[in-house]
Amino acid sequence: MSTDRLIIFDTTLRDGEQSPGASMTKDEKLRIARQLERLRVDVIEAGFAASSNGDFEAVKAIAEAIRESTVCSLARANDRDIARAAEALKGAARSRIHTFIATSELHMEKKLRMTREQVLEQARLAVRFARNLCEDIEFSPEDGYRSDPDFLARVIEAVIAEGACTINIPDTVGYAVPELFGEFIRSLRERVPNSDQAVWSVHCHNDLGMAVANSLAGVKIGGARQIECTINGLGERAGNCSLEEVVMAVKTRRDYFGLQLGIDASQIVPASRLVSQTTGFVVQPNKAVVGANAFAHASGIHQDGVLKARDTYEIMRAEDVGWSANKIVLGKLSGRNAFKQRLQELGIALESEAEINAAFQRFKDLADRKAEIFDEDIIALVMDESVTQEQEHYRLLTLAQRSTTGERPHAEVVFAAGDAEFRTESDGNGPVDAVLKAIESKVESGAEMVLYSVNAITSGSTESQGEVTVRLQHAGRVVNGVGADPDIVVASAKAYLSALNKLQSKTERVAAQG
Repeated sequence: MSTDRLIIFDTTLRDGEQSPGASMTKDEKLRIARQLERLRVDVIEAGFAASSNGDFEAVKAIAEAIRESTVCSLARANDRDIARAAEALKGAARSRIHTFIATSELHMEKKLRMTREQVLEQARLAVRFARNLCEDIEFSPEDGYRSDPDFLARVIEAVIAEGACTINIPDTVGYAVPELFGEFIRSLRERVPNSDQAVWSVHCHNDLGMAVANSLAGVKIGGARQIECTINGLGERAGNCSLEEVVMAVKTRRDYFGLQLGIDASQIVPASRLVSQTTGFVVQPNKAVVGANAFAHASGIHQDGVLKARDTYEIMRAEDVGWSANKIVLGKLSGRNAFKQRLQELGIALESEAEINAAFQRFKDLADRKAEIFDEDIIALVMDESVTQEQEHYRLLTLAQRSTTGERPHAEVVFAAGDAEFRTESDGNGPVDAVLKAIESKVESGAEMVLYSVNAITSGSTESQGEVTVRLQHAGRVVNGVGADPDIVVASAKAYLSALNKLQSKTERVAAQG
């Protein structure tokens, strides 16, 4: 199928979640899915339903909540995974099952331990089974770019004949370069006799920093009409193709690509902020489109040019991608109705009046400490509340710390663990070190801290809340904890306890497609 419409398939909630420590709760996934729907993403890959009960429930909740976008679940090429995906998607207005099996010699021999004929037959039977459960079926040959083109063409021809509507070619390990990848897609489409009966898609990883370029080459040279991508390029290793970069490249260079998009670009920055604050993966300042410096001009020559005519140095407007939304919205004197209305505008759906009241009280507490409340502050406090309600075994109660020049900092912490309350204290190299050592002295998690990161939730003021990300590793598990507070030491304690809560959770997941 060759049209001038480019389908945007967002896999932030599935492939993006495979970033070490980026696992999200059901409510967090649902909140992001609602923002993706406001962004008008065509397809939302909500998760891998067969990987865990938690992922199944998240896919089910998203399928029942989302009405405008197609909701998709990943499934390996076996009946159990596919049936589980179909069950999770029952409540969707529009659903898709995305099934996959590896086709490269390396993967078939070393991982699957299957012959070519066995892989071909399993792919064919999986799509046939899925087609009986769902009308919209996508098939991916994992590690497709490193597969033998003749064998790959046989597999694709067979699955299209069984009813696959979309054929997605992944560059699973980020090995491709743009011109060659584009030609690979074009050649495959020419080899497959029934290629015109399916939409062709690309799914590129960013190991060599070319995921966006490869995806666009797959579209322009190869004729693909779907791009699989994530918000902020989130994903395992170096990440995935970045949704915001692909969308704005196609919009800005419509003269070259000649493609139409259904995306509401003004929702890009809100989506970026939400994903960043939810996962704890901070967006680098010079990141295209959504980085804090993306529309900043330091050079005097550039500043002069922009003041005279914006298009001298700007090829897109900041407000077109949602930067204009970064404004003061509420303050100390704002009432409950105004707060509730802002929650709705931000796409934050709290299920009960009790939850709204609790969030409003946290807002008032924050407003007493911080004169100006921004959208990011509201997102952070509501997320903090949702984590408390969902999974908080460890909870910070009180914290006191003392730092004097020439003396070793000292911290006293009171926190809850289930129904028990612990009081603990410790010295440290700094106030944060003292607090975290005090907590660890009681918890005795034995976890290794592999990342400690501080980010200002809003810019331009020393009043800004600090957002701290702590990444812990223990017994092969990697988790991220995020905490926000105007006091960076308190934010650090919250982040550490948040990470400990995730370590304490025993949820296990099955590895999905790379």
